[in-house]
Order: sequence, then C-alpha cells, then structure tokens
Amino acid sequence: MNNLYKNIDFIYGNVVYWGKKEGIVLNLSYLRYFVTLAHVRHYTRAAEQLCITQPSLSHAIVQMEKELGIPLFEKNGRNTTLTRYGEEFLTCAEHTLSTLDTGMESLRRSARGAGLIRLGILRMLGIEYIPRLAAEFLQENPHRDIQFAFHTGDTQHLLDELEAGKHDLAFCSRPAPRRGLTAVPVQKQKLVLITPKNHSLACRDRIDLSETVSYPQIFFAKSSGIRGVVEQMYEQIGAKPEISYETEEDEVIAGLVAHGFGIAIVPYMDFLLKLNVKILPISYPDCQRELFLVHDDRVFLPPVANDFREFVLSRCRENSKEA
Repeated sequence: MNNLYKNIDFIYGNVVYWGKKEGIVLNLSYLRYFVTLAHVRHYTRAAEQLCITQPSLSHAIVQMEKELGIPLFEKNGRNTTLTRYGEEFLTCAEHTLSTLDTGMESLRRSARGAGLIRLGILRMLGIEYIPRLAAEFLQENPHRDIQFAFHTGDTQHLLDELEAGKHDLAFCSRPAPRRGLTAVPVQKQKLVLITPKNHSLACRDRIDLSETVSYPQIFFAKSSGIRGVVEQMYEQIGAKPEISYETEEDEVIAGLVAHGFGIAIVPYMDFLLKLNVKILPISYPDCQRELFLVHDDRVFLPPVANDFREFVLSRCRENSKEA
C-alpha cells in the first residue's frame, strides 16, 4: 500500500498519473477536493469552501476511492473522518500539491519578468563592465524580483556551458559559426604589448608587431577566444612568434611577464599599472579585441534574461551614438 502513494509519475493537464504498475489516474481538482475535505471534515462546509455543490464533492470522492480501490473517509456522527488509508494518502497529496503550486508560482514569477539571470562571463569583465551593467539594470527595475548568477571561464568553456543550458547569456569572444549561436558585439578592447621593465623593448614608447617576433612570448591558451585574435595579428604581418608559455588567465600572463618569463600581448587593464611591466601601444597592425553578447536562439530565453539582453544592447547603441 505504501508504494502506491510515494511517487507521482507525471501530471498532464488536470490529471495526475500515479503508480506505473497500478495505472491509477486521478483528476487534479479531485486531489484538491480531497485535501480540503480532509481538513474541514464536513461535506457541506468543504463544498462551500471549494465553491462547488455538495453532490459534486461527494461524486469526486467516490471516484477517487473507486480509482484507488480503498476507502478514504468514513462517517463519524455528523462529521467525516479519514480512514487510516486516507491519512496515509493525505501526506502524499499535500506534498504533491505543494510541489506543484511552488512550481506554478515560480513560472508565474518568470512570466511577470522576475527570476534568475544566469551569466557566463570572461573573468576580466567581472571587474567592472558586467557588475556595472547588472547594477544599472537592477536600479531600473526596483520592483521586480531579479537575481543574477555569475560564472567565469574562458570563451570555449563559457560557450560549451551555454550550449549545455547552464547559462542564459555569455559575454565572451566571437563563437565559431559551427556552433550556430547568436552573437552581438558589445565592447572593444585595445590590445597592448607588455614587457618586463628591464627588457630591451621597454625603452620604446610604442611598438610595431614585427619587432616582437624574435622574443619569447607568453600566449593565451587555445581555449581562450583572444588566442585567435593574436594569431590573426601575426598572420597579417606574415610572422610566427616563439611561444614559450601558455595559460588561460590575463592576470597570470601579466605576472609571468613581470617576473621575466617573456613578453605578451594582452587587453589593456588598469591593474597592469600596478605591476613591474612596461605597457606599449602597438602601432601596427590595428590591435583590438571585440567582445560579444551570446545566446542560443534554439533555446527559450526567460523573459527576465531577454530583458537584460535588450538592456545591454540599448546601452551599446547609446554608447555608439555618443562616440
């Protein structure tokens, strides 16, 4: 008997499918009628509370008992009490309705524009760019129950997780066309060369990329979106640099340069000013990295995440006009 009530297989429309082997089918409204009657313990008062007729309530309970094959209620004077089977079933029915109601309320909140926005971001964007956008979005929507989840990684990792449904939106380098993702440019970053302060190139004010080829370099790992950008720059001048070390993080590359492991091309970041490195603008070729807001059109984007996406794009349009 216990196994009959432990698990619901699924709910479709107003019908609960309960117990694969037993093949039990219960009307969801009847389940609510049962819980109400179990607490009120009086058919007339329970029917009034449910805004239905007493015969309709009686019919519903009879149908449930017939489907389950056991009595749920018994008479006790003018009142109605639960049988021991009814008491056992009540716990499961209340849990089922509570779970269902919680899920329905969560969906209603999402439809009203509330909920969680799951962002995958490059770590460097988490220093200022993304926090500023998220804070401004929350300030413009003070009455909506909105939360953010921030996850960092390199471009390849972020895109893999976006396709796996772990993020709603990703801020990273351009995805490969084969992924079939939608990407809109939202920011440009100037790339610079950094060298140890005692390096032979450190006396320069700016540098042509061709002048860096003969020096050992620290490159971003292949999983990083910026790796392809730097490689294209060297292809543009028909050169191939000597790669001594590879790593994923901007901060690690800068630290290695500061301690004499080589030179590197990185996005300009204010924290570079605090390190023992020389920052050199690159005169040729033009060195910029474009960052994108990426989402998957094949997957439903929650309303609140779509609103944030539109908010970011509107900010980009405003900034382009000012420029």
